[in-house]
Amino acid sequence: MATPQAIVIGCSAGGLTALEALFAALDPALPQPIAVCCHTGSSTVDLLCELLGDHARLPVVEAREREPLKGGVIHIAPSGYHLLVEASRRFSLSVDARVSFARPSIDVLFESAAEAYRDALIGIVLTGANSDGAEGLRRIRQLGGLAIAQDPADAEQSAMPQAALDLAGADHCLPLAAIAPLLNRLCLP
Repeated sequence: MATPQAIVIGCSAGGLTALEALFAALDPALPQPIAVCCHTGSSTVDLLCELLGDHARLPVVEAREREPLKGGVIHIAPSGYHLLVEASRRFSLSVDARVSFARPSIDVLFESAAEAYRDALIGIVLTGANSDGAEGLRRIRQLGGLAIAQDPADAEQSAMPQAALDLAGADHCLPLAAIAPLLNRLCLP
């Protein structure tokens, strides 16, 4: 794997609690952009951004159409849209059909980011109750990126990380508390 240039994270049921813990433990000097797809079921992600911002030591913002991925910023996929990363490393939004019953879909974010960042991408699948993210994590690994899955035994809902492990495998399968320290080691100069 090359030096990481971006991080993508996917989660569903139990994701808010997992993201709060993860972001609280990330080094505030982390230089990579982070893009997050969290199935919330709500019509906006304003509250999600606010709640995560209370715990994160990096700024948390809603990802916007055509904006570049900014280093040291956590970008949250907006409700009702697929979030994609273009080759130019800018975001685009899509209202294409749901994938794995979800829009935004983790697979869509992961697969597009894998194409844009190839072996310089880290993909992380956390707690969740479906299989969204498994195909995307497989694509990240196919293109040389690094795959991390939360240990299903440690997840509030084990289906999502287990599906990712079953389909894609992972370079690291860790309890939630071990993921931020790993990212800090991999991503800081």
